Amino acid sequence: MGRSIVHIDMNTFFVSCERLTNSELNGVPLIIGGGDRGVVASCSYEARTFGVRSAMPIKMALRLCPQAKVMKGDMELYSTLSHTITEIIQEKAPIVEKASIDEFYLDITGMDKFYGSYKWTSELAQTITKETGLPLTFALSVNKTVSKIGTGEGKQKQNLEIPEHMVQPFLNPLSIQKIPMVGDKTFQLLSRIGIRTIQTLSEMPSEVLQQMIGKNGTELWKKANGIDHNPVEPYTERKSISTEHTFSQDTIDIIKLKRILVGMVEKLAFQLRSEQWLTSTVVIKIRYANFDTETKQCRIAYTSADHTLTKNVTDLFDKLYQRRMRLRLIGIRFSGLVRGTYQINLFEDTEEMLSLYQAIDKMKSRYGFDAVMRCAGASFKPNTKNEILKRKV
Repeated sequence: MGRSIVHIDMNTFFVSCERLTNSELNGVPLIIGGGDRGVVASCSYEARTFGVRSAMPIKMALRLCPQAKVMKGDMELYSTLSHTITEIIQEKAPIVEKASIDEFYLDITGMDKFYGSYKWTSELAQTITKETGLPLTFALSVNKTVSKIGTGEGKQKQNLEIPEHMVQPFLNPLSIQKIPMVGDKTFQLLSRIGIRTIQTLSEMPSEVLQQMIGKNGTELWKKANGIDHNPVEPYTERKSISTEHTFSQDTIDIIKLKRILVGMVEKLAFQLRSEQWLTSTVVIKIRYANFDTETKQCRIAYTSADHTLTKNVTDLFDKLYQRRMRLRLIGIRFSGLVRGTYQINLFEDTEEMLSLYQAIDKMKSRYGFDAVMRCAGASFKPNTKNEILKRKV
């Protein structure tokens, strides 16, 4: 039996959330992002007609669309509405995967036996919009890749149903950029040899693609041919991530303690960005030599950036560590997590900072966490037996 996989994408989610609370923003070219040196987190369709895109520097966006209104994002509002949408979907769909704050996959295989799959999905979409006031687009097909591409195409047309026999005719005329795993570099590489449509890509031998772009070549060939066996992973909300460091010898060395804290923050922040989380609560834990344990926490604006989290962690540590006794353990926990598709807090950080984090994360992902580290955190050894990584779900 063929699978029935739905991809739901909330249309310009951040913009739609803002318009929900302020109707005067309807029809206005709107940009969600930071200040003059920040980048675009989201933009309305009115702004997109001028060429404005996500992750574009705000200055460039305003040159393209000078009449646009720029607003700082309200991540707490977006998270609350995303949670409401998630609850509506989970109540009705058998298997749900929350891919990001505004993106969902549903496996409704077998639903067509009792109730038309497309009709069922249409009614779910109507329920979400009725209960939240937020617009969305969905596509129904045989796997996650085709459904996701379908939602992208549906935004210009309508909600799509792409049955198995129509998968290849649907994909063939599209640009290879429509395939989720094709970035700018891959697109430029393939374009130089005349591969610009999915049909051309699908007709290439997979071995040639593998030689050209490495191990992802075969996967790319499969996607071009509408093949994707990846399951819809049931969604479980993570509550927090944390790490602790137990010293082999109790210490009172403040400089050493802060260096280790910096390294711990760097590791957890990288994990946040890798798993596409933002945190809103920072907790510090210390255990004295006599086993007394104390904690302190603070609320912050949603972020996953080292430099922001490090400042909050060190400030908390200074307020918490007052007894001047030797310590045997220090720990950090980030909680109040929300899903985000952005590597750092685009509402606060500059284009240069975004580029820096993306470059660092790329090196860490390829060569390991300690391939590049801040000098201040170099005392932290993530692979030692003393480090305990906790994941609370």
